[in-house]
Amino acid sequence: MTVTHSTVGMFQIWDYVVFACLFVVSSGIGVFFAVKERKKASSREFLVAGRQMTCGPVALSLTASFMSAVTVLGAPSDVYRFGASYILFGVAYTAVVVATAELFVPVFYRSGITSTYEYLELRFCRPVRVVATLIYMVQTILYTGVVVYAPALALNQVTGFNLWGSIFSTGIVCTFYCTLGGLKAVVWTDAFQMVVMVVGFLVVLIQGGKSAGGLEAMWETAKAGDRLKVFDFDPDPLRRHTFWTLSIGGTFTWLGVYGVNQSTVQRCISCKTETQARLALYLNLLGLFVILFCAVLSGLMMYAFYASCDPWTAQIVSAPDQLMPYFVMEILGKFPGLPGLFVACAFSGTLSTVAASISALATVTYEDFVTPWCVNLSNAASTWTSKGLCVLFGVACTSMAVVASYMGGVVQAALSIHGMCGGPMLGVFTLGIICPCTNSKGAAGGLIAGIALTFWTGIGSFIYPAPSSHSRPLPLLTERCPQSNSSNTFGTDTPHLNLTTLSARSPLADSWYSLSYLYLSAIGFMATVTVGLLITFLTGPNRGEDVKPLLIRPVCNLCCFWSKKYKEVCWCGVHHDDGKQALESLDLAIKHESQRHQQDTNQKVVSRKDTPTIMENTHNVEGKSYSNAGFVIETQSF
Repeated sequence: MTVTHSTVGMFQIWDYVVFACLFVVSSGIGVFFAVKERKKASSREFLVAGRQMTCGPVALSLTASFMSAVTVLGAPSDVYRFGASYILFGVAYTAVVVATAELFVPVFYRSGITSTYEYLELRFCRPVRVVATLIYMVQTILYTGVVVYAPALALNQVTGFNLWGSIFSTGIVCTFYCTLGGLKAVVWTDAFQMVVMVVGFLVVLIQGGKSAGGLEAMWETAKAGDRLKVFDFDPDPLRRHTFWTLSIGGTFTWLGVYGVNQSTVQRCISCKTETQARLALYLNLLGLFVILFCAVLSGLMMYAFYASCDPWTAQIVSAPDQLMPYFVMEILGKFPGLPGLFVACAFSGTLSTVAASISALATVTYEDFVTPWCVNLSNAASTWTSKGLCVLFGVACTSMAVVASYMGGVVQAALSIHGMCGGPMLGVFTLGIICPCTNSKGAAGGLIAGIALTFWTGIGSFIYPAPSSHSRPLPLLTERCPQSNSSNTFGTDTPHLNLTTLSARSPLADSWYSLSYLYLSAIGFMATVTVGLLITFLTGPNRGEDVKPLLIRPVCNLCCFWSKKYKEVCWCGVHHDDGKQALESLDLAIKHESQRHQQDTNQKVVSRKDTPTIMENTHNVEGKSYSNAGFVIETQSF
């Protein structure tokens, strides 16, 4: 196909109208819940929706917040340059959702916590909780700023969409509906934005298929360009994308930023029951598959359309993340409003991610720093404090987007921070949940070791970029471009400052620093667990009777199902049956406690007198579980 690029235009009035509707509806949802819930003045109602959400909207919310605009623009570009192996992320998504639903969420839900990092204090000590919370806050603000800026810049350079207008409107709208409506507004707005994302992708797929000559022609062109080679079983850890890096490395990467992430856990614990929370995760998996399929198919269509004239190699666009919006403008530019629909699709991911971040940051700050110091806050005061924190973090995330515009190449490093912190975080939670012997010294030492190792590796890989032989970009041709500015037939990055020219190349540059970026979280996880267990056994492991049953998940039941004796050995002395009996002895009437929690959010449901005490007065996990008005007794175990 010969591409003339004559149809590419700029945003028109109808495109702005369609895009504006996204912001109007999102803001309207916030106003609706602010009015509807105005009599329910409590931080609990604001931060976790009174724990009365159902699985449907929560599932849509999880999917929308997981798929940022970076995914909407970046995934098709990745398929365009490297092929359809990106679809193997579906293996990682499956493993992540199963692990989250069966391992992490049951513990978090039954503990009755609001902040994920509250678990670390219950299981280990307060310093571990504070350090983990601070790490989460820094990485989330950095990542959210880049998530806002990067797609706004790409869309601005291709469509002419106002850069600063989109950045500030995103920050203002997200802060607005988060502050007014709390988590309920965030969840329902995410659900709406998920629908917009799917519709936007479908429009691109329908018109893109027609422009590429139909699905059969698209398939043949992609096959001829080696874009359909999905399975590469090369075990080389230096290779960017293989079956092993995408499935194993992808599992650790996404589990670190999904399974134990506050924004995910906060939505799950807002559900009425543990079953609803787990069902929401499995429904969310279907949504992830839909978005993943749409992104991969969009990338293949884009390649079929530009097979003989690559806009990036020809220097018509200056960066790979501009390929998707450029493609959309070319195929949809003659249809008023449809380019605006795709931009709304991309920014739906941005809005959802930013709103999730603001809500999660406000929650962890309130629970981890405000509540311990201000124990006698009234319902009104706690609600206004939570709203004020939403405003504060809305400003912080928007300001970070402005700072990102001056960071240049450091944007890549800021994006990597999310992965560098995710592995060690996953490691410390895993130590707490499945290793009862781990003590607080082991948890703290493991977390520090994991963070140090991943930051060393991540910064090294940024200073000494891996050679293209590891990423192996597929050929991109310009032979039929009307005015090709480059004879290069391979997709290589546009010239930029190479930091290795400023110093001699490190001996580790072509080995350790060249590891696939997807293994970064796995490295942090293994370092945290290994060092944590080593320190634990050197300083004396926890006694089983000192570990509360509701704080662990006996995964050993899967491996030692044939022998009660071996299961008890793996429990390290924890009286897991006591925790099970405590759950079974709860009065079923606590399901109706939600009708009374509005009068006093600090009121705790008192257990029966014969219910065993399973936590000290300062951190009574069983008591905290009772405060979950939707708590339903579930006695299943591994």
